[in-house]
Amino acid sequence: MRDAINFLVDRLDGLLPRYGIVLGSGLGSLVEEIRDPIRVSYHDLPGFPVSGVSGHAGELVAGYLDREPVIMLAGRIHYYEHGDANAMRVPIEVLRGLGVQSLILTNSAGSLREDLPPGSVMQITDHINFSGMNPLIGEGSDSRFVGMTAAYDVELAAAMRRAAADEGIALSSGVYMWFSGPSFETPAEIRMARVLGADAVGMSTVPEVILARFFGLRVAAASVITNFGAGMTGAELSHAETKDMAPIGGKRLAAILKRMVAGGGTEVG
Repeated sequence: MRDAINFLVDRLDGLLPRYGIVLGSGLGSLVEEIRDPIRVSYHDLPGFPVSGVSGHAGELVAGYLDREPVIMLAGRIHYYEHGDANAMRVPIEVLRGLGVQSLILTNSAGSLREDLPPGSVMQITDHINFSGMNPLIGEGSDSRFVGMTAAYDVELAAAMRRAAADEGIALSSGVYMWFSGPSFETPAEIRMARVLGADAVGMSTVPEVILARFFGLRVAAASVITNFGAGMTGAELSHAETKDMAPIGGKRLAAILKRMVAGGGTEVG
């Protein structure tokens, strides 16, 4: 981890980002908004996990959104790839080591609400860790007992809502439920998720939120809705559908995040 930080400090040449953004499927367009980009492949970063999922670029991109220095992780590794909930620990710890104070997480997700169709954007206000896995299992210190009551930062959430309003983009809000994947949920699981209070389901993000809070980072998160949950339409789900639909909502979320970050978002103390 220290080797990766030292490598990036040399490459960033004085860039001091406050914001880190993890880009899920469909958010690639936001990378193109970076001014004076510095691109580093995950393969070149000591200890960085490399995803084998199509649609995830696997590179760190640093630079400026307008005048705000940021670091973006274009692609993530998922629990289902190797059965390791702690897989994103090194990237998140590296971001913290580079001075990042606020982490914005994005993903693609399935909707459990008829008023949240594919192409929509949902701000995550809370989550349900249905997988039962936790990235802090095995952590030896008492710091593993991380409070999650305010996992999603109130001020960052408000900044995201203001940015959406300024852009004229509808931004729903709701609870995200993490399933381990890689298989999609069954209709019975979707019915259960709705009863338990979830608004969207997906296969990422929750372990990253836990890790970010463990490292003292402020967190905001949003989902790009790519499909309705299993059994809601009668159609079968597929990864191809996710990749096809993600750019539609991805453009909307990219505009929100650009306004949120480039506009200053909220002051980070």
